[in-house]
Amino acid sequence: MTTTRAPFLTQKFGAYHHREVPQPDDELARVGPGTPCGEYFRRFWQPVVMTDELKDLPIRTRILGEDLIIFKDKSGQIGAMELHCPHRGTSLEFGIVSDRGIRCCYHGWLFDVDGRIMETPGEPADSTLKDRLCHGAYPALDYQGLVFIYMGPPDKKPPFPVLDTYGLDGYQMIAGPRYNWPCNWLQVKENSMDAAHLLYLHTLPGSIGFTEDLTIPAEWDYMDTPVGTVYIDTRRKGDKVWIRIADFIPPNIHQFPPNLLPIEQRTEINHPMATTWTVPLDDTNTMQIGFHRTKAGGPFPMRTNPGFGQDDSRPYEERQRVPGDYDAQVNQRPIAVHDLEHLASTDRGVTMLRNMVRRGIRLVQDGADVHSVGVEGDPAPTYSHDIVLDVPPAATEDADQELLRELGRQQVNKWIDQRPRL
Repeated sequence: MTTTRAPFLTQKFGAYHHREVPQPDDELARVGPGTPCGEYFRRFWQPVVMTDELKDLPIRTRILGEDLIIFKDKSGQIGAMELHCPHRGTSLEFGIVSDRGIRCCYHGWLFDVDGRIMETPGEPADSTLKDRLCHGAYPALDYQGLVFIYMGPPDKKPPFPVLDTYGLDGYQMIAGPRYNWPCNWLQVKENSMDAAHLLYLHTLPGSIGFTEDLTIPAEWDYMDTPVGTVYIDTRRKGDKVWIRIADFIPPNIHQFPPNLLPIEQRTEINHPMATTWTVPLDDTNTMQIGFHRTKAGGPFPMRTNPGFGQDDSRPYEERQRVPGDYDAQVNQRPIAVHDLEHLASTDRGVTMLRNMVRRGIRLVQDGADVHSVGVEGDPAPTYSHDIVLDVPPAATEDADQELLRELGRQQVNKWIDQRPRL
């Protein structure tokens, strides 16, 4: 835990007194084996690659500070294994995908996807080495085009979690995209509970995805739900009230509805356009990966392009003039330093997210069981959606602000009470 805050500067030209940079909050930021946050993350199934990326060669990756290979053998089994062969340490990224398992290129040892050693060529016929030794492997599965792995204690492995947004009537869903950011996972994920940035970062002139409706002043609120928390972004345009709700589901899932259609054309509920995991590769590298959905028959533009401002592919000067999420989040430092922050009222959702993750971390440290909810046949309810209501303004501006907040809360409570099957 961080123990030293930076001084609260109150004088002009006072940077001389503000040069020392405190340490990051290790409890939330560090994710390697044995770290509190790392052990918390390891209690949940995590997506690692898209299924269609698995061809005839293994994929080398790094997840939660561990170097792994992911592969599909010729029988269709998916393997997730430690990178280095237990024989002499050769990297299995150069392994040979076999009819069953993967074979080390150096001396031919053959490993099944569960880590059992099936062959040790060159050893005597009566050798029992392969029967006494296993290679490090993690359970893996393919779900609707994403490969998930479980990296926690084997006796704590939970059922694979299913959300109610995985089978929405009238929608189609595919896996992707997948992209990496060179920074800590938390500063990426907490953006999902930062409703205020929509009104500023995403309304800069020239932003792709900009709509006039996003410039309307918003009332922001935050509520806990049975599966996590939500932010509520509520805006008025004449007699119409646009309520936009985004999910955070611990430890690292968020869902959000689309925002491009003008308020006047929104005549039905819009369900989440994305379900995204923010997966720590290590302490200073993060992968965004998940599902993208659209109305049945619609296009999938995010499948090959994560969207404006989601990477560093634009020229640097252009990114300075019209920055995106990538620029605002990655450049907080490789690991954002909370003891340099001065949180304000618009950061309540960020604080709720951090506290929720911290509680989960400490439950694991205390020996409690934590895992995602929802299984096939009984999916977990989620709450992200948007809706436009016809509600005339209140008599005064202050009264209307209160009305907008109340309408947003009513909408969330309605969904919580009804637990709708989407």
